[in-house]
Amino acid sequence: MVATLDTVPLFHALADRRRILIAGAGGGFDVMSGLPLYLRLRALGKKVELANLTFTYVGATEARAIAPGLYEVDASTPGDERYFPEKHLSSWLEARGLSAPIYLFEKTGLAPLREAWRALQRLLDFDAVVLVDGGTDILMHGDEAGLGTPVEDITSLLAVSALDIPTKLVASVGFGVDAFHGVCHAHFLENVAALTKANAFLGTFSLVPGVPEVDGWLEAVSWVQERTPRKESIVCASIASAVTGCFGDHHVLARTKEAKTELFINPLMGIVWTFQLDEVARCCTYASAIEGTRTVFEVSAALEAHRKGKRLRERRALPM
Repeated sequence: MVATLDTVPLFHALADRRRILIAGAGGGFDVMSGLPLYLRLRALGKKVELANLTFTYVGATEARAIAPGLYEVDASTPGDERYFPEKHLSSWLEARGLSAPIYLFEKTGLAPLREAWRALQRLLDFDAVVLVDGGTDILMHGDEAGLGTPVEDITSLLAVSALDIPTKLVASVGFGVDAFHGVCHAHFLENVAALTKANAFLGTFSLVPGVPEVDGWLEAVSWVQERTPRKESIVCASIASAVTGCFGDHHVLARTKEAKTELFINPLMGIVWTFQLDEVARCCTYASAIEGTRTVFEVSAALEAHRKGKRLRERRALPM
């Protein structure tokens, strides 16, 4: 079957998959950005699971240990309620009759994260992964003027790339939100162009209010944000604001208002960009430098050493 103009290539790529894992790449609330896909795939009758590279301190929870660096939580898992987005998301799902566990990966270096991913694949036997990034820094090669916060994204990307499964995809949502962290979005678009030449760009689709899965995601974002006071996700808040038609320096969080951070909420933030994961991983120029790392600190140090003395792409503004 060949993709046609009236099909979304991401869903076409998943059409024959029987068990799909939607996973947040960069920690924190990234799993939330995969919720519209999760809800739609479930509605299509797929068996779908959720996972997230977590910023939650797992030691302060009663998450069930599955393997080194890999845990399972649900709506009843005790833990620090002030920052436990995965548990709050699970409680939202349970309240809507969609009860499901969420799997947590601890923040580690590449070597242990890769083993944790292999352990989850053995447990769930999934044949497809959609790795979701709230933001665009997962597409940074390493030679850009600014990388955003790439450590967690890239370790997740390279860990999934090592899996022997038929379908591995990347979904990125929130174009523009990484400007605060120094990402040059002209470089993001340049990288998308390169992936297009490599036949690895699967196109885009938009999150639009009125679509049931998008409305569900908006409701879930509000639910989890309300239960994470003062530690809400600025990325989720920005994307949700954009999807509901807000524009410019629009604030819904006290923390951005009080910090006097200037925001540029705009419709591009609601676009989901999709790619073949292995080609995105192949473009990472420092993959070999972080091979064998055991901690996130080693990954960060290796990345910094890799960039020293390298010629970086010159920052440029979008000419529009």
